[in-house]
Amino acid sequence: MEKILSKQLGKHFKGDIIIWSIVLGLSILSILVVYSATQTIAYKQMEGDASVYLFRHARLVVLALVVMWIAHRIDYRYYARVSMIALYISVPLLIYAMFFGVRINEASRWITIPFINQTFQPSDLAKLALITHLATMLSRKQQDIENIQQTILPMLGWVSVICALIGYSNFSNAMMLFFTCMLVMFIGRVPVRYFMILVLVGSISIGAALTFGQRGRTAMNRIEAFLNADKQGFQMEQSYVAIAGGGITGKGPGQSDQRNYLPYPFSDFIYAIVVEEYGMIGAAVVLFMYLALLYRGMIIMARSNRAFGGILSAGLAFSLVVQAMTHMCVTVGLVPTTGLPLPLLSMGGTSLLFTGISLGVILSISRGDIVEEN
Repeated sequence: MEKILSKQLGKHFKGDIIIWSIVLGLSILSILVVYSATQTIAYKQMEGDASVYLFRHARLVVLALVVMWIAHRIDYRYYARVSMIALYISVPLLIYAMFFGVRINEASRWITIPFINQTFQPSDLAKLALITHLATMLSRKQQDIENIQQTILPMLGWVSVICALIGYSNFSNAMMLFFTCMLVMFIGRVPVRYFMILVLVGSISIGAALTFGQRGRTAMNRIEAFLNADKQGFQMEQSYVAIAGGGITGKGPGQSDQRNYLPYPFSDFIYAIVVEEYGMIGAAVVLFMYLALLYRGMIIMARSNRAFGGILSAGLAFSLVVQAMTHMCVTVGLVPTTGLPLPLLSMGGTSLLFTGISLGVILSISRGDIVEEN
């Protein structure tokens, strides 16, 4: 019976088993922590019925897993063909969101999808499309990697345009994407001397986003507060209280006190709730799981016999883990407040689905390598 079950699972769930295990573990933890963290908002908006948020988030987690499974069954080389199309779609969507999108916290980042009334961040699509397209270009231009006109400038153009459009309403997201693009280009063997051009172009784009963007003043205030300990905001103070209250073993699942005071405990500061309820041990386990995800992504890159698969696996793994590390660093006060969710853990909408797609692509690359090895 065990052999039959193992054979059936192996038939339908291919690719890196460790990544599957990490995703399943984080998904279960996400449902538990989000259910706990939404108690206060449920009391205010749903007359104490937190099951509304529980089932809503659980449905999205399951849907993200389904999307990941579908993406992992598709040959990863197909994503190279659609990356340019996705970029061309992303640009007008980002511009539309900039001027006509749903405005929350002084930023227009969201577009409401008709009929289903679900908000969608075009930046999620743009990030995935940009990383995939960079991997495509780098793999195809390995023999001509130093050609400025045919290789370097097109990549710089797309990086600057996408980062500038995202940075207009989300500075931290744009910075994270720019850093990821630099890592992808480094892995893709772009000569180091060209990185000065990339840094210059990126600085201009990010500078323009800070100067003319919707959240430029907010970003500067957060940086100033980070540099001045006396100006620590209410969010950080409550995050520190949650971390201090967690201790080594935590207060236990569902026993958080700071969810009643901490702004956005179910998204922007969910790691603080993890530390409070599961302690430093639980926090260390979550950190290890993200680092293991990055490690497996790099292992897949090393084993890939195609440049595109290797670069794409590393790029997507870096993107997810850099965001996770940034979120954790914000929670403990190592970097300024960013508002970035914790991938796979924070309550979210379509961002969970794009995270599922990214993981599915990584699994597709590992699945392709396994098929070719056999």
